[in-house]
Amino acid sequence: MFDRTHFVDERTLSVSVKNKGLNYGLGCIDGIRAFWNEDKNQLYIFRLEDHFERFHRSGKALSIQIPYSVDQLSYITKQLLLMNRTTQDVYIRPICFKGGNTLRPELQDPYNHLAIYADYIDYEPKPSLKVGISSWTRMGSNMIPPQAKSTAGYMNSGLAIQEAALNGYDEAVFLTEEGHVSEGAAENIFIVRGGEVFTPPIADDILPGITRDTVAEILMEELRIPISEKSIARVELYEADEIFLTGTAIGIKPIIEVDRRRIGKGEPGEVTLEIQRLYNKIVRGQMPPYLFYCTPLY
Repeated sequence: MFDRTHFVDERTLSVSVKNKGLNYGLGCIDGIRAFWNEDKNQLYIFRLEDHFERFHRSGKALSIQIPYSVDQLSYITKQLLLMNRTTQDVYIRPICFKGGNTLRPELQDPYNHLAIYADYIDYEPKPSLKVGISSWTRMGSNMIPPQAKSTAGYMNSGLAIQEAALNGYDEAVFLTEEGHVSEGAAENIFIVRGGEVFTPPIADDILPGITRDTVAEILMEELRIPISEKSIARVELYEADEIFLTGTAIGIKPIIEVDRRRIGKGEPGEVTLEIQRLYNKIVRGQMPPYLFYCTPLY
């Protein structure tokens, strides 16, 4: 079943400069996190199968066939973490890309390479963020579909992140071609207003994030706060009581300024902080009703 699978030192790997995946961004990725629970001496991989199911959906949308099943990918990931004797928070990156060395950027050839690696960099940015609306428009669903995690699509994010940094912001927020709020450079966005929570719909060129889905569940099941998908105008960000970003890498992060306009009281809001608190407990296996999301490694 796994005769083509090898675990190797990442420093020994190489890709041809002719590789189509490298030259044209013909690939897809996903991002998974595992969280260490010191009290239980256990590493919990959060929503492992859900991430690999999305990985397969990305591959299908982009005509990049993933050569292993969800169960096989989950098994390989666990073996990788065991071999590295992982006892700390970790980010896991699966990537599948076209392996051919032909010049034409076609997707029909069946030569797909797959790799999974673990990254132990601390992914906790500032406790709250100041963001700016990017001059770069979010790529549209009829361009490179943002609902799939394509490697090529992250040039869009890279340009927005660079612009945000040059302008003194921590992160960028994209608008769609129609002027609706889409998402952060690599995160989903939520606003809190008048006791309700709103987030852009998939049609506004967002990636349907797994953390986004978890936050919706927290809001409905734990906080009993109404949540709706709706198109959000730029000005609604300025008028929001609270804003926060969600994503696998950053978790839940409050936004306290947009375009140098203070949001709410200019500090993380109560709703955001409570979502953050509950999410951090869930991912570490500290809330029994959500343990089915947490795959124990040991």
